[in-house]
Amino acid sequence: MSIPLKKRLKEGSAHELGAIWDGAGVNFAIFSANATAVEVCLFDKSGTTEIERIRLPEYTDQVFHGWIPEIYPGQLYGYRVHGPYEPEAGHRFNPNKLLLDPYARAYHGELVWNPALFGYKVGHPDADLSFDDRDSAPFIPKCVITRPVQDPIQRPRIRWSDTVIYETHVKGYTQRHPDVPEGLRGTYTGLATRAVIDRIKSLGVTSVELLPTQSFFDEAYVEERGLRNFWGYNTIGFFAPETRYAADKDDPAAEFRRMVASFHNAGLEIIMDVVYNHTAEGNELGPTLSFKGIDNLSYYRLIPENLRYYINDTGTGNTFNLSNLNAIRFVADSLRYWVNDIGVDGFRFDLGTILAREKQGFDTESGFLRVCGQDPALNAVKLIAEPWDIGPGGYQVGHFPPGWAEWNDMFRDTVRDFWRGKIRAGALAPRLLGSPDRFNHSGRQAWASVNFITAHDGFTLADLTRYEAKHNEANGEDNKDGNSDNRSSNYGVEGLTDDPKINALRERQMRNMMATLIFSQGTPMILAGDEFGRTQDGNNNAYCQDNEISWVNWDIKEPGESLIAFTTRLLALRRRFPILHRSRFLTEAYNEALDIKELTWLSAGGGEMAEQEWSAAQCFGLKLDGRAQPSGIVKRGGDATLLMVLNSWEDVVHFTLPDADGGKWKLLIDSNQPDEGEAIEENQFDQGVVYEVTGHSFLLFELCAAAAVPAE
Repeated sequence: MSIPLKKRLKEGSAHELGAIWDGAGVNFAIFSANATAVEVCLFDKSGTTEIERIRLPEYTDQVFHGWIPEIYPGQLYGYRVHGPYEPEAGHRFNPNKLLLDPYARAYHGELVWNPALFGYKVGHPDADLSFDDRDSAPFIPKCVITRPVQDPIQRPRIRWSDTVIYETHVKGYTQRHPDVPEGLRGTYTGLATRAVIDRIKSLGVTSVELLPTQSFFDEAYVEERGLRNFWGYNTIGFFAPETRYAADKDDPAAEFRRMVASFHNAGLEIIMDVVYNHTAEGNELGPTLSFKGIDNLSYYRLIPENLRYYINDTGTGNTFNLSNLNAIRFVADSLRYWVNDIGVDGFRFDLGTILAREKQGFDTESGFLRVCGQDPALNAVKLIAEPWDIGPGGYQVGHFPPGWAEWNDMFRDTVRDFWRGKIRAGALAPRLLGSPDRFNHSGRQAWASVNFITAHDGFTLADLTRYEAKHNEANGEDNKDGNSDNRSSNYGVEGLTDDPKINALRERQMRNMMATLIFSQGTPMILAGDEFGRTQDGNNNAYCQDNEISWVNWDIKEPGESLIAFTTRLLALRRRFPILHRSRFLTEAYNEALDIKELTWLSAGGGEMAEQEWSAAQCFGLKLDGRAQPSGIVKRGGDATLLMVLNSWEDVVHFTLPDADGGKWKLLIDSNQPDEGEAIEENQFDQGVVYEVTGHSFLLFELCAAAAVPAE
């Protein structure tokens, strides 16, 4: 007769948190500052029957731990945590609730919404002050013991100044892709298909940013409407890849690693959109799934005057407590796992301001930011903040510390407004230069501004030119959800039209915005599908649309193919001309040591912009001198000199090409001639020539050296 595992239990170690298999057994270690006991529950292969319950024997430095022999990869488990159920004191322990290990690498099964998932009796007059004694195990996924990973990782190591980000979604990008085998669509393996990677690579982007792929749950209210959480901003498993995107349900982490390696082999980076600001457990009326039952008081920010209630700086019900050292340790451990074990190349932090908020407010010396700054694994990858939330002092664009990049919504709003004619040159000028008014401090460089015009949240590029108002009826919220401030224009007709003049203008405006994005200083981010004019039919908040509203439609016809070619050419020109993506901020001040002006703002007459013109000009130029100093060394650069002309006026503007040291101006891009490609470069113009700039158009010229005069 075999001896029960609990009889062979050993003390184990508190050093490494989680369930770590060592070849002979598993060391379980879980932090809780306020629990009285922790039990490991082992389940059969189906996850339906609890086969043994073992209390962890040791408690060291606020960590419960123990080593159990003869447990192997594939074993299903969960925790039951004992302690006081005192919501008004911040404690919500309930051992009737099976809890997910925060450090679990994989899950088995799906969440089934049931009142037993809640620590209190749903519907009770005392609400969350009541206590529910039903077992939640039948309704919650089980954690899975996995094998440690020791595969070597080879990274592309793309410089920030060369980076072009492509934001997409694992399922949304592949679900309708004709080159992905049907059984692999919507999966990590499907995204790693050679045809998919080749298409992404051919655009000229360098880094693929994936919407959340850490394990998340669908909210009950979304399921009740027959919908699903598509974006994934409802994380519960911060070490585990989301199983719904896995073709190999038994080992999603291995599949995710293979996907990352495939992108690396193609010279592309993978950046993860991560959500460490809140969890899927909601507020005091939310379920008890993991952190809430392990140590609610440590893991969440609670209102000091009444610990029953949660601080809600996220708008989702709870806020993760990154003032707590062990919560910081948890997040740092999670990030290091994705870097060291999985191989990802960076992170975009949802509602990043929360991560840097201490009790006194946003703090660039916060514990979390200091951990990232000194950690050798984390400070070597790309760190991108979404620098806002709804909490006090929540808008912090440009205020993150050196080493960080930030989403720049000021770029988004200004570019949209300029091209629809609502603002003038003076407002747009700093955005073209990497927003130095926000980012040029503390040694930060221009790449710190992640420029974007569209993202997953909001209109697509095509919809910016088709809709004046949001059309979110499919979300089931009476079109009340989503942002109403879209800064869009339909140019006369809401939605699709057969009017050729309106369609021509819409297509040109898409090209104008794409060119402005790619040729501005900073790091451009392109929303997947914008390169061919993908639409969501006016839905600007498709968070719950796991269907054809969100899935990329690969049935691309004209003018989509033309826009792909145009976008690809823009990115090729960005690579060709380093002056378009300098690390150093360019300045309009005269450089006396080098006898040059790095940039010059031009009016339509060809001369420098006068002060009074900034507030009125809708057509203006920007000349970038290729001799601009490229680094801290006082030395002229050797780049080409370029001229951009931007005309948001509705009619033709006669623009005089400026004088410059060199020969003729060679036309590289005219958004009114999108199909010319490289052939357009045969068009060269003398300095002083008047060029007819079409209404609503963008031009790029290169200054060509004057031809040598043959000796007599």
